[in-house]
Amino acid sequence: MDGQVHAFLRYIEVEAGFSRNTIQAYRNDLEQFMAFLAPLGLAGWRDVGGQTIVDYVLHLKERGYSTATVARKVASVKSFFHFLIKEGRLAEDPTATMAAPRVRKKLPRVLAPEEVVRLLAMPREDTGAKALRDAALLELLYASGMRVSELVALDVGDVDMASGTVRCFGKGGKERLIPLYARAVDSLAEYLADGRVAYLKSREERALFLNPRGARLSRQGLWLIIKGYVKAAGIESEVTPHTLRHSFATHLLSGGANLREVQELLGHSNLATT
Repeated sequence: MDGQVHAFLRYIEVEAGFSRNTIQAYRNDLEQFMAFLAPLGLAGWRDVGGQTIVDYVLHLKERGYSTATVARKVASVKSFFHFLIKEGRLAEDPTATMAAPRVRKKLPRVLAPEEVVRLLAMPREDTGAKALRDAALLELLYASGMRVSELVALDVGDVDMASGTVRCFGKGGKERLIPLYARAVDSLAEYLADGRVAYLKSREERALFLNPRGARLSRQGLWLIIKGYVKAAGIESEVTPHTLRHSFATHLLSGGANLREVQELLGHSNLATT
C-alpha cells in the first residue's frame, strides 16, 4: 500500500507540479490515514470500503480536529483514490459518494467605530508629506471600501475632487464610481496640494499614492503603513488592509444602508458575497 502512496506523491510533484509545502501536506495526511488503517489488517487498497472512510472521519473528529482540518484530510484521501482509479489500480472509489465536511465561513473581523476614529487620527499626530499621504490613504480606504489592489492602482485622474468621487477598477476590469465623505475629500486635497509633490520625482508619474522613491506605493508598502498605525493606535487585535473594507461595509449596513447599495460600492458580482 505504501507503493501506491509514493506513486501518488511523485505524480503530484512531477506531473501536477504541486509545491513542496502542498506535497508535504498530502504526505502527512496520507501517512495518518495509513496509520489508521494499519490495525485493520487490510490486504490492499481494494479492501478499503466506504464505511472505512466514514470511520476515519469519525476518528478525526473524536481526536478534536477542526472541521476545516478534517475537510482537508478527507480531500487528500479523495485525491489519492481518484489517482488510483485514473491509473487503473482500483475499480471502485470508496470516497465517490462522500462529500468533504462543510466548513462554515467565519464572519470577517471588523473594527469598532471608536477604533476607526483612533486609527484615522494617528497620521494627523505628525506633520509633513508622509503624514498627509497616510491620512489620505487611510481615509480613502475606509470611505470607499476599496480593495488594497484597487487603491494602490489609482491614478491622480481617478479622483474627482469637485464631485467628491473616486473611480476604481475592480476584478475583471469592472469600473465603479464611489462617493466619498467630506473629510476623505479634504484629506485627499491636502495630500495632492502639499504631500504628493514632495514625493514626486517625475512629472510623468500618474500614480495617486507614491513611496519615497517617487514610484507607485505597493500593496506591501501599504500593509506596513497600516500595521504601524494599528500598533500606534493601541488596537491589539489583528488588522489587515482588508479589515477597513469589511468595516466600511459593516458600518454602512449598521447605519441602515441597503444591502444592494453596499454590494455595488464593494464591487461584488454576487450578493451572497456581500
